[in-house]
Amino acid sequence: MDVDDFWDLIERSGRETDTRRARVSWLVDELSRRPVEEIIDYHIWWTTTQNRGCTIDLYAAYWFVFRMGSLDGFEYFVNWLVSLGRETFEAVTDCPDRLIELPQVLHLLELEKPSADSAKHRLQDPEQMREEQPEFDPLGYVAYHAYEQVTGQDPDGLGEAADARGVSGGFPLVPALGNVPHGEQWDFDDEQEMARRLPRIARYRDQ
Repeated sequence: MDVDDFWDLIERSGRETDTRRARVSWLVDELSRRPVEEIIDYHIWWTTTQNRGCTIDLYAAYWFVFRMGSLDGFEYFVNWLVSLGRETFEAVTDCPDRLIELPQVLHLLELEKPSADSAKHRLQDPEQMREEQPEFDPLGYVAYHAYEQVTGQDPDGLGEAADARGVSGGFPLVPALGNVPHGEQWDFDDEQEMARRLPRIARYRDQ
C-alpha cells in the first residue's frame, strides 16, 4: 500500500458511508480483508500523515478558531482533518491559516452564533451536530481493530511493527515539554505574532 492507496481508502470511506460509526466500520472491514502487511502499511501512512498535522501553528489555528486548547482534542481534530480528504488536509497543513476558509469550519462557526436559527438547529438535530464536530477520535483506531481481527494478537503489535520500520507518532503535542515536531513555539497572547502567522484567522476574530 502506498500513500495514494491510503488516501483512496480514506476518501472512499467517506463517500460510501453516511455516519462516522459506519465509516470506521467500513475501513476496518476493508482492511480486515487484506494481508497483515497492508494493515501495517496503512498504519504507517496514517501515522506519517497525522504527524504532518502535529505542528505548533496548526495547534494555534485550532486554539483560536474553536476556542479549545485540549491536547487530546487537538489530536482528534487532526484526525478530523484527515477525514476531510487529501486535498483539504494538505492545504490546511501546508498553511494552517486556511482552516478559517473551510466550508465545514465556517458552517460550525455559524451554528455557534447566538441566533434563533442556530439554537433551533442544535435542539432539533443533536445527532447531526455530533457528526459535524471537528474531532474524530475513533478514526485513529481503525488499523488497530483490523490488526487484532486478522492476527488475533494484541493490537500493540501494530505499533511495534511500525517502530521496527522507524515510524513513531508525534502525538501528544505537549508544547510545555518541548514536544513540537514541526515549528517553533510562540506566545499565543502575542497579537502581532498571531497576525503575522495567522492573518486570515486574526481578521476573522476581529470582525
